[in-house]
Amino acid sequence: MLLLTCPNCGVTAEESEFHQGGEAHLRRAGPGSPDDAFEGYLFTRRNPHGVHFERWRHVFGCGKWFHAARCTATLEVFGTYPAQTTEPPADIVAAIRAKRPDWEGFR
Repeated sequence: MLLLTCPNCGVTAEESEFHQGGEAHLRRAGPGSPDDAFEGYLFTRRNPHGVHFERWRHVFGCGKWFHAARCTATLEVFGTYPAQTTEPPADIVAAIRAKRPDWEGFR
């Protein structure tokens, strides 16, 4: 079971209090984009064995979205941060690198 901390209201709870919303930090295809770019945005997702950045919503709490960095192999959560952040914060990147020195970094 994952334990997540909502960065918006500060509540730490089991994953059943939250709802997973897919991959974080996606680049959206805007109006006038070629069809293949829009198709890629809709259907192509990373599915790494290791560190992954995801969107979560605190459904049974404040109701706000946030991002979480976790390992898909061990379910270890490296940290959470507000959804408005465009890149993972430096402290979360440092925590990942401390445990996973071979991590290739945020795309």
